[in-house]
Amino acid sequence: MSVLINFKICDNSRDCSGITACPSGAFFWDEKKKTIAVDNSICTSCGACEKACPVGAIRVAKNDAEYKKIRSEISKDPRMVSDLFVDRYGTQPISPAFQIPVDKFDVQIIQSTKPAVVELFNNGSIMCLLNSIPVKDLFKGADIKYRKIEDEDGLLAKRYKVKVLPSLLFFRDCKLTGKIEGYYSIRGKKELLAKVKKLI
Repeated sequence: MSVLINFKICDNSRDCSGITACPSGAFFWDEKKKTIAVDNSICTSCGACEKACPVGAIRVAKNDAEYKKIRSEISKDPRMVSDLFVDRYGTQPISPAFQIPVDKFDVQIIQSTKPAVVELFNNGSIMCLLNSIPVKDLFKGADIKYRKIEDEDGLLAKRYKVKVLPSLLFFRDCKLTGKIEGYYSIRGKKELLAKVKKLI
C-alpha cells in the first residue's frame, strides 16, 4: 500500500539501495528536493526496498492499520543515524552497511546532502578492535553521514594529501573541511573527540 522512510536513521543518499532494488521505479532520487522519494501510486508493495535497506529505515505497509502503526513507530523513534555506527575507528569494518568502494566516494560523500565523514584505511593501518574507539562515541548526536573506505591503491589519500592512515576526512557542501590523520586508541579518545568536535 505505502512505503515509509524513517529519515531519522536514513542517510538520504542518492545511491540508496532501495532505489536500486525497486522494480517499478516508485523509489527514486528527487533531484529538485535533494531527497529520496517514493511514488506510492505506482508502488506494488513488493517489499524489495525494505529488504535492500541495510539499516531498516524503509518500511512497507500493506494496509491502513499497518501504515498508522509504522508511522507511529517512526514518530516515536529516538534514534539518529549516528546511533547505528557500530564500527570502531581504525579497525576492520564490522557493519557492511557503512563500508563503500572507492568508486562510490563521489556519490556517497562529495554529493552528500548532509555533512559527511569518511574513514580511509588499508590493511597496514588496521589496529586491534579491543583498543579502538567506537565511531558512535566520536559522532554521538551529530547528524552526519559516515563511511569507511579501504584505500588500497592510495588514490584518495593522494587526492587529499593524506600522509598517515587511518584518517578521517570531513566534508560539507561538496568540499573538504578538515582531516585527522593517524590512529587513536582508547587512551587517546579525549584528544580525538576534541579534534572531531572542532570539525563537525
